[in-house]
Amino acid sequence: MPTYDGLSDEALALATQRGDKDAYGELVRRFEKKISRYGKKFVADTDDINDLVQDIFIKAYVNINSFDAGRKFSPWLYRVAHNEFVNYLRKKKSIPFSFFEYDVLLPRLLDSNKASDEAEREEIKRLVDMSVQDLPPKYREPLLLYYYEELDYEAIADVLEIPVATVGVRLMRGRGLLKKKLHNINN
Repeated sequence: MPTYDGLSDEALALATQRGDKDAYGELVRRFEKKISRYGKKFVADTDDINDLVQDIFIKAYVNINSFDAGRKFSPWLYRVAHNEFVNYLRKKKSIPFSFFEYDVLLPRLLDSNKASDEAEREEIKRLVDMSVQDLPPKYREPLLLYYYEELDYEAIADVLEIPVATVGVRLMRGRGLLKKKLHNINN
């Protein structure tokens, strides 16, 4: 197998468009864990996530020629994933939500609330999870993509197919709603 170290995701996608299946294998290797982690925010069942991730990479491969190599690859792939997860949820008619990696979210949202012991930390995790579940999807999804997937505003705009300014507004409102919910729970 050729080595792809140092090649950008976009270069690998372009190579895939030209018929290099090994280049696509490298893209799968780079993104499989990230897409699985993103899926866990939508889907609770691990078997379903694994099946969906496989479907996402098949769909992305089949549609790789629709990727514009002049743009970033990751938002394009996250958009494919996002659509698959949303379609799955529509079929299931429910939105099971699994736990966040709280070390990523909590420092940005609750700087002043340091958990002094493990029990308190677990309680905070439970409260944040309850609060995030209750957020409308239009606020929850940008929060997930920004805080957990660490995408920038432009990438989030590409994934959700909304203007960049709307991403900023939804993040601001989502953080506000989440802080308000957490404040109300603690008081």
